Amino acid sequence: MENETTFAVNRAMMPAKDFVSLVSTRMVHRLRRLWCFFVVLLWGAFAHAQDARVVHLLHFSDYHSHARPFQAGGERRAGGIARAIAWLRPWSERDDALIFNGGDMLNHGAPSWSDRHGCVEWPWLDGIVDAMAYGNHDADNGTENFERCRRALRYPILGANVLTSDGRERLFDVAGKPYVVFTANGVRVGVFAVVGSDFDRLIPLVRRPSPGAVFTDRVAAAREVVTALREQEHVDVVALIGHAHVEEDHALARAVPGIDVIFGTHSHRRVPLARVPETNTWFLSPFQYLEYISHVAVTVENHRVTRVKGGLERMGARLPEDPDAARHVTALQRVLETDPSYAQLFRPIGHTESALDTSGQFERDAPLGDLALDEVRAATRSQVALTTASTFREAIPLGDVTEESLRTAMPYENGVLVLRLRGETLRRILDESVQRRGTDLFLQVSGVRFDFARDTLGSVRVLTDPSHPEYGYTPLYNDELYRVA
Repeated sequence: MENETTFAVNRAMMPAKDFVSLVSTRMVHRLRRLWCFFVVLLWGAFAHAQDARVVHLLHFSDYHSHARPFQAGGERRAGGIARAIAWLRPWSERDDALIFNGGDMLNHGAPSWSDRHGCVEWPWLDGIVDAMAYGNHDADNGTENFERCRRALRYPILGANVLTSDGRERLFDVAGKPYVVFTANGVRVGVFAVVGSDFDRLIPLVRRPSPGAVFTDRVAAAREVVTALREQEHVDVVALIGHAHVEEDHALARAVPGIDVIFGTHSHRRVPLARVPETNTWFLSPFQYLEYISHVAVTVENHRVTRVKGGLERMGARLPEDPDAARHVTALQRVLETDPSYAQLFRPIGHTESALDTSGQFERDAPLGDLALDEVRAATRSQVALTTASTFREAIPLGDVTEESLRTAMPYENGVLVLRLRGETLRRILDESVQRRGTDLFLQVSGVRFDFARDTLGSVRVLTDPSHPEYGYTPLYNDELYRVA
């Protein structure tokens, strides 16, 4: 301020040329300072941009031996392993991408592909998949077959809480560690898997990866792994690739801080990318059968995750197939259909004039559920028939129906129970279904109509007389008994 005042006082006493010279000199100094500041600012922005690195993480899960394209989401030929390989291969050739498999590659019984061909296509993913999680259905063909499949692969199978029967040794360690660390685009990514709490119930002792193998607490195992990845390996990103239900994954994210991304598996749900409430962990789930592939781009700056974006990529019918894989699938399918042990599964047993779709079955009635439950209700002479949407796994396409397509659509050997339920109990069951809307525990129904807004059950009406459906529906009465299948 003092310099400016002096300048103002002396200005009138200076000759014009001296004044102009003084102003020019001062402007030059100021412009130089501004230029230096601008250069420093640009350099800082450049250095910041150089430090920010992006790594692409891709993931699929619950393939269940769906080697061929199938009816899904209104398309007759969605999915299929040849299409997935064609889409994934370019990513596998990039140094900024990693590809993971969430497990459940097999499915005993339906489709019959893995009964005849086992894990023949698993090695087709060598050089594409970087790591796989152990899923409960990967044990479907027995311990010896699983071990043979595992030895044929170049990518590791992970499961940090799968131990020998005495609990002393982990069965899926890689170089003595229950995780793998990859470097992609200069980013260190730690990857691990933990199996769900239901594996004890789902996998008989004789089919476990070693005799009497045990499945330990997943939260404790995850906490140990994440601590090692953060404090010993100093990774930039931690990713969990499977294999448990959505609810367990969310609970794990809340119990074990430090997981950046959880790739959903096991629940067969299609869940877009979103942050798990009360955590800094992101979650998404790619549904089933290679109909979708998860893809997230993770930005890392100064060894910290600063951004996660992405979503689900649909493997629709318009995407190309890998020619070699497609030829293999066609040849192996021909072998399956001509094998005397399986040929009868591919003979027509009926015909449908429209696709029996499953689209929307986690939120409303779907054509396949409607048809199946109408038949169950009629066969049992019940007023109401109920089953969870998880009963129906795939649509039945337009045209001839084979035993294979029927078994693939409804793969479980479920029994039908007929009960006498009070109206109050039936209402509670329906209310639970509405609360589970959007999950595979939502009910498909026949003989009952109900309204709901958001998660609130409204009016309920029940078929009056199963032998005379034309009598219509009456309100549900709490104290009345109803015949329910």
